[in-house]
Amino acid sequence: MKGRILTPLLSLLFTLALAVPAMAHDNGEGLVGETNDKMITFFSLGVVCFFTFVVCFGSWAQGRLEKRKQARKAAELQQRIGW
Repeated sequence: MKGRILTPLLSLLFTLALAVPAMAHDNGEGLVGETNDKMITFFSLGVVCFFTFVVCFGSWAQGRLEKRKQARKAAELQQRIGW
């Protein structure tokens, strides 16, 4: 039991220990270079817009699926009753 927990934790620790120098080799700059406030603001706005879209799309899809489910239930009930 102890090995099941210890092995993944050691593996994760070793991977993260090797990833730190690789990520910080260029003085902390990312793939797009030096960032400023404008870049961070637009990225954050993009994240907010993305999750807003995901929530709206999920709500729309759930509504459509509920509508189909209700129609199927109504058809089964109508077939069972015979009206």
